[in-house]
Amino acid sequence: MTASQIWNDVDDHFTALLAPADDALAAALRDSDAAGLPPINVTPNQGKLLKLLAEIQGARRILEIGTLGGYSTIWLGRALPADGRLLTLEYDPRHAEVARANLSRAGLGEVAEVRVGPALASLEDLAKEAPEPFDFVFVDADKANNAHYLEWAVRLTRPGSVIVLDNVVRGGAVTDAASTDPSVRGTRAALDLIAEHPALDGTAVQTVGGKGYDGFALARVRA
Repeated sequence: MTASQIWNDVDDHFTALLAPADDALAAALRDSDAAGLPPINVTPNQGKLLKLLAEIQGARRILEIGTLGGYSTIWLGRALPADGRLLTLEYDPRHAEVARANLSRAGLGEVAEVRVGPALASLEDLAKEAPEPFDFVFVDADKANNAHYLEWAVRLTRPGSVIVLDNVVRGGAVTDAASTDPSVRGTRAALDLIAEHPALDGTAVQTVGGKGYDGFALARVRA
């Protein structure tokens, strides 16, 4: 048995035991696939982890950068209290349309707002609104801009807020300082920022599973 098959089998076991799909989650994946969206959603295990982290944080306001079909958005939205709100930013109008339908079916249509457009422009517009700080931020968009998204996340949060940055291993290429891959360079810049920023304390974790060899960074905003 190959290593990847073992990873997949373990992920399947954990998912069936601890993060089983329900109708809304299964339909979100099914409809995203039917609409031709790329199959790059977080795994069920990671979706459950995001939910638990947001609940542990006691998050009332969540910002997600990168919506896709809204699968991770559903997990995050379920962590919110009755008065909680979630804002998610999506570049592609078609993806946003699918996500809105998935969120509505999951009963989160009034909780989660999907904004369409380049995330950096949306974040700049958001800052002008002077919103209440976000308690939890999930960054899972184009990797070339990871450091910029992280900078905005710090600006839009408060001491004690939590930031999760997805897909940081890049198949192991994150260690290559000479890489010309924009996704690798953007991820390395974001990790450097976590290491150096006076308002951030964080770490990164390698993972294996249904998405192969991957990982995420976790940071807390400090005073």
